[in-house]
Amino acid sequence: MKRRFSASVKIGVDTGGTFTDLVVVERGGALTVVKVPSTPEDPSRAVLSALEGLGLLKGSTPLIHGTTVATNAFLQGRGGRTVLITTRGFEDVLVLGRQARPQLYRLDPPARKEWIPAGRRLGIEERIAASGEVRLPLSRGSMERTLRRIRRLRPDAVAICLLHAYADPAHEKRMAAALRRSRCHVSESHRVAGEFREFERTCTTVANAKLAKPVDGYLAALQRTLGSRRLRIMASSGGWMTASRARSLPVRTLLSGPAGGVGAASLLGKLVACPELITLDMGGTSTDLALCLGEVPRVPRTLLDGVPLLIPTLDIRSLGAGGGSIARRDAGGALRVGPASAGAEPGPACYARGGKEPTLTDAHLALGRLPEEGLLGGKLPLSLEHARAALARLGRSLGMGVPETARGILRVVESSLENSIRSLAAGKGLVPGSLALLVFGGAGGLHACALARRLGIERILVPPDPGAFSALGLASSAATWEASRTILRRVRRLTPAQSDALTSSLEEEGKRAMVREGHPAASLRVVREADARYVGQSHELNLPLGPGFTRRFHEAHRREFGYARREEEVEVVTVRVRIASGAPRLTLRKAPRVRRPAAPAGVQRCWLETGPARTIPIYDRKLLPGGISLNGPALIREYSATAYVAPGFRCKVGAFGELSLTRARG
Repeated sequence: MKRRFSASVKIGVDTGGTFTDLVVVERGGALTVVKVPSTPEDPSRAVLSALEGLGLLKGSTPLIHGTTVATNAFLQGRGGRTVLITTRGFEDVLVLGRQARPQLYRLDPPARKEWIPAGRRLGIEERIAASGEVRLPLSRGSMERTLRRIRRLRPDAVAICLLHAYADPAHEKRMAAALRRSRCHVSESHRVAGEFREFERTCTTVANAKLAKPVDGYLAALQRTLGSRRLRIMASSGGWMTASRARSLPVRTLLSGPAGGVGAASLLGKLVACPELITLDMGGTSTDLALCLGEVPRVPRTLLDGVPLLIPTLDIRSLGAGGGSIARRDAGGALRVGPASAGAEPGPACYARGGKEPTLTDAHLALGRLPEEGLLGGKLPLSLEHARAALARLGRSLGMGVPETARGILRVVESSLENSIRSLAAGKGLVPGSLALLVFGGAGGLHACALARRLGIERILVPPDPGAFSALGLASSAATWEASRTILRRVRRLTPAQSDALTSSLEEEGKRAMVREGHPAASLRVVREADARYVGQSHELNLPLGPGFTRRFHEAHRREFGYARREEEVEVVTVRVRIASGAPRLTLRKAPRVRRPAAPAGVQRCWLETGPARTIPIYDRKLLPGGISLNGPALIREYSATAYVAPGFRCKVGAFGELSLTRARG
C-alpha cells in the first residue's frame, strides 16, 4: 500500500548486487525502508520499482542515488569505444605503465591490460613543458589531421591527455572545442585529474571516457522518468553531485555505493560517542571495510583492479565475500568461498529460483541463523530443503555433513574478513582490539560476534535497519564539488595570504559551479588540502592547508618515516579543494524506553559454534525499547537484516535504537 509523505522527506537509493535499497527519512527521524531484488541487466528498473512501490515515482522530492554501474563496467572491461589523443611519442604510456612489479619474483608476469588498442592511441604534434612554457605549438594542420583520423575511427568517447596539461591546458581546450562539434563524449585530463604523473593521469582520463557510455545511458534513462532536477548521484568521496556532473565525470562514481555506508557509520559513531570504528558492510555480493578514526576516511587517489586513479575516494577495502558468495571444493580439496556470487538471479539455492550451488546464505539458513519465515519480513521466503540439498552435495565431496559444511563455510569467510581487518588496522599502526566494530548490510550482523572474538574487539554496534544503512547514508550526505591542481611550489613557510593564493582560482571555480547548481553561497564550506614532500622525494604526504603548514609537514613526516629535515625547503606539489553545501547529518528517531524485560517473539532451532542444535529465542527488533538488555545466544530479526548474538555476548538497545553488543561479564 502506497504511503503519503511530506515534501520535506529525504530519499536515498542504493543499488547492490543482490538488492536495491530505498530509505525515506521523515522529519523527526522516522525511517521507511524498501528492498527489492536488483535487476543487473538494467539497474534502473529496480530503482524505479522501489520508488513506485512507495508512491514516490512522481513528484519533486530529490533522491540521492548510489550506483554500481560505473564499478561493474570498469571491473568487467565494458565501456564505450574510446580514442586517446596524447602528445606524439607518448602513445604507449598506458601499456608501459610504471616499472613497479606487483609480483616481484614472478618470472612470467601477466601482460598489462590493453584498454585501448594501438590503432586508437593517436599522437599529436605539440609540447608543453612542466613549467607551462609552450615548446611546440599546436598547429591547425596537426589538429585537422587528427580529427580526420578520429572521424574514421567513429568512437563513442575521446580522451585527451596531453603532456603537462595540468600546467597549461590551452592545447587540450583547443582540441576539445574542435571535437565537441561531433557527438562523442570528450574527457580532458586537466578537468578529470589536473595532476602530474603521466601514467596515472592518462589512466584516469581514459577510464572517465570509457565509462561515459554506460553511465550516461543509465542516468539518462532515470532522468527521463524522474526529471533532471530530482536525481543526485553519490560521488566516491562521500558527497553527492548533480546527474549532469556525474555524466560528465563518471569516473568520480566508481565507489558511489559503498561511500554512503561509511559516511553514515562515521556520523553514527559520533552520535553514540564511539567515533573510532572499523566498519563492515556485508551485502549479497561483497564486503566493504573501512577505518573511521573520528572523521570519514578520505584519500586523494586510489587503486582499483590494479589501475591507479587520481580521484578522491573514501578509503574502502572491498572483498568478494557476501551472502551470495558460492562455496566450492578447489583442486587441492580445500573449501573455498567466493568471489563468484549467485547474485540476484538465480540467487542462493534457498531462494528456489534455480540456483544449485551452496552459498553463505544457504549456510546461515541451514544453521538456523535466519528467520524460518524468510527475509524481508516473510516477503522473500527461503527453502531450507533447497539449502540443505546444495550443502549436502558439497559436503559429500568434502566428507562432511550439512552442519559441518555450513560451519566450515562461515569459518572460511570469517578468516578472510579477519585477515583483511588486521591488515587494514596495521596500515594505520593500530590493533583491531582498540576499536569498535560497526556492522551493517544484510549479512554483517551474522558475523559480528565471531569476528569480535577473533580480533579481540570489545564492542560491536549494529545500526537501525542495517540492511539499508548505506541508503540512509546517501540520504544524509551533502552536496560537494572537488578539484585538484599540481603547482610544484617550494616554500620554507607559508603565510595565510600565500596559502589562500595557492587555492584561490580553484575555490572561485568551485563556488561558481555550486551556485549555478542552486546552492546558496552562504551555505558553502571550503576544505583546502595540499600534497607536499621534501625536494627530491618522489612521494607526498597529504595535509590540510592553513596556519603552520610547513611545521605540521615536518611533524607528519617524522611520524610517518621516523625523521624530519626541518632546515630544508618543502615542495607543495598538488593543492586540493573540496566545497560542500551544508554538512552531512544523520537523522535517527530516539528509541522509546520501557521498564520491562525483553520478550522473545518465538524460538528457533540453531546450530551454535560447536555442538548439536539447540533452541534459542528470536526477538523482533522493532519491539525492543531503548535500554533493554538480553544475553546470547539469540537472534534479532528485522525487515532488512538479522543479527546473531552468540553465547558469551550481551546485547543492549541504545538511545537511537542501535544494538550494542559486548562480552558478557561473569
